[in-house]
Amino acid sequence: MSPINAYLTFNGNAAQAMRFYAQTLGAKLQRIMTMGDIPADEGMGPLPPGSENLVMHAAIEFNGGLLMASDGMPGQPYEGMKGFGVALEFPSVAEAQRVFDAFAQGGQVTMPMAKTFWVESFGMVTDRFGTPWLINGGAPSL
Repeated sequence: MSPINAYLTFNGNAAQAMRFYAQTLGAKLQRIMTMGDIPADEGMGPLPPGSENLVMHAAIEFNGGLLMASDGMPGQPYEGMKGFGVALEFPSVAEAQRVFDAFAQGGQVTMPMAKTFWVESFGMVTDRFGTPWLINGGAPSL
């Protein structure tokens, strides 16, 4: 059985976001495929001008799972990310805080890192790309 993996949709900045996530998380960045990489014989029709650099698919490998992403389809309205959060767990409070701080730069802290009844440290942040993160660090308290 495969792990549950997340797929994010961005508004033209998926490549930048995925490179940042790979660097911040120490994850392996897989190939980033753009709309311009789509073979002409795939039946997708002509792409709107300027869309060839949009990400069709990207993925990073992290802790046995994948975080995947693309940019929104050309010509489709982008409604942002809402109604979910990407949860991460780190064995130490220090590592959780480091990642939280990196995501908070240019983003918005929803809940600062603090002790909770379920883990040594927990916080919520939406990064500068619009991805909501739920960060757990340290030993579970339950």
